[in-house]
Amino acid sequence: MLKQFFEIFRKDNLLQQAFDRSVEMLELDSRMFATAVESLRRRDDARLDMDVYAADQKINHYEQEVRRKAMTHLALGQGANLHGGMVLISIVIDIERIGDYTKNIVDLALRHPERLQCGPFEKRIGRVESTVMKAFARLIEALPVSDQEAAGEVMSEHWWITRKTDDIVNRLIDGESGLEGPDAVVVALYSRFLKRISAHQMNIASSIVNPFDRIGFRDKSTDAENADTQV
Repeated sequence: MLKQFFEIFRKDNLLQQAFDRSVEMLELDSRMFATAVESLRRRDDARLDMDVYAADQKINHYEQEVRRKAMTHLALGQGANLHGGMVLISIVIDIERIGDYTKNIVDLALRHPERLQCGPFEKRIGRVESTVMKAFARLIEALPVSDQEAAGEVMSEHWWITRKTDDIVNRLIDGESGLEGPDAVVVALYSRFLKRISAHQMNIASSIVNPFDRIGFRDKSTDAENADTQV
């Protein structure tokens, strides 16, 4: 639904600034996520390639800026482009929450400085990490041009991620994983954080595909074709 407003955004300086800042926030989220995964899963000293906490503060500041500009536009425009402004205010919340969950992954890495080995879930977790990372790239490209096909792919992938991460947590609770102690706790938390990041990506993607009242929702048939094709 953003497509019909995109050309209007181009002509409206305040909304265009807010939109551009939202994409910049998402790009920062992507870099934060890559840094967090590298620290938790690839390194034995939890070293970070960027200050994720400072980046999170920047995202928080940007969120307020986007809200302020969108609301100022709506106030001065007497309701013009109401839908576009409302969509921006909605998705910027999801972008900010992604930053929070990425920061939570860094917290895990600092508490578990040795690289996290996921045991029997290694392949599955790796696939989820890769899918979430690719979703950032898809969204960053899809938002400016309202690419509904790319957005639909992000939405569809989320429901696969939900099933797999829920299964991991359930197996950990049932004691079926062979993981114990800190490793089991960290894998469970990490799975949940990945799921939540994916959920917020799905919400952002749905703003391209759905009308405002359906942001964050999907047609259950959208992921049916992928239901049995992922490991």
